[in-house]
Amino acid sequence: MNKTSHPLSACALAALCLAAPLSAVAQSSVSIYGIADVIVEHRNHMSATGGSRTSVTSGGMNTSRWGLRGSEDLGGGLSAVFNLEAEVGMDSGAAASNYWGRQANVGLQGAFGRVVTGRSYTTAYDFLLPFDPMGYAPFYSWATSAGAAGTRKDGMITGAPNLIKYEGKFGPVKLGATVAAGEGASTGRYAALGAVYEADGLGAVLVMDQRDQQTGATSKEQTVHLGLSYDMKPVKLFVALRQYRKTPTTGTEQKSTLGWIGATWVVTPQLDLTPAYYFQSIKSGPATPENPHLLALRAKYALSKRTWLYAVASNAGAKSGVVSVSRDDAAFADTQSSFGVGIQHRF
Repeated sequence: MNKTSHPLSACALAALCLAAPLSAVAQSSVSIYGIADVIVEHRNHMSATGGSRTSVTSGGMNTSRWGLRGSEDLGGGLSAVFNLEAEVGMDSGAAASNYWGRQANVGLQGAFGRVVTGRSYTTAYDFLLPFDPMGYAPFYSWATSAGAAGTRKDGMITGAPNLIKYEGKFGPVKLGATVAAGEGASTGRYAALGAVYEADGLGAVLVMDQRDQQTGATSKEQTVHLGLSYDMKPVKLFVALRQYRKTPTTGTEQKSTLGWIGATWVVTPQLDLTPAYYFQSIKSGPATPENPHLLALRAKYALSKRTWLYAVASNAGAKSGVVSVSRDDAAFADTQSSFGVGIQHRF
């Protein structure tokens, strides 16, 4: 029996075999992203004796980080998604003790929105970020102030483990919810609901959340966040309020209102200026410091679409007690001033 060879058919078959895995690869994607941010900063009142300090510090404008995120097309408009994100100390190269402490989650995304489970930012963190003129700058914003050391700033719950988080956008409205199981005594159960409206330059946000502690001195934390923004180009205005209440297992209930106002002026396509003022009214509970405030001014210059130089100046004060411009650093006086210059690159 004679066999006839067909070179073109053989080539076509080989091409199909090669195309199959390439097609599968084309339906999946994994990307590396991050922020490298370093500031050289001078700050006064850095000790009980009133000394000043000049330092090189990671994260002047935003917390330095790197991460991996990816998706796989499952067909029918449905995708599998994942996100891993870690904080990086650009000044020393040190990593956070909980390495993937910012994000470590997996989920599904489709026309209904996005649902992830694992560790992630809370709905409050996600939805309030666009309404903070300083963008949660570690040293120049009190918008989050969660877990601040040494001073009372009554902040939001920024992230949670063991969570299920939903976010969906429907026209000008974005809806979100977070539920965290509270599997450990130190974390507690957490729940949040939020909504954002954005249209014609106007933005509005409302987020309510609550954390129940299983053990410890606090039994419940509740916050309500309200914010507005208006972009009238070249100036964008911001205003927000947070009502905070902490119920201890014993003792006095802790209440406060934290608010901020600010603006971003796009002077040129490369240069923008952002003033912001943060203030707190302490209504009950421990009042140290008493009614603190922070005034900050930032100038940012774009070297490219991903690299910026910036300069920041700030002053924090309190009627009594001690206060720090940073939401996380210990304080030693009733005022503190700082000035810094930095560089940020995003990839």
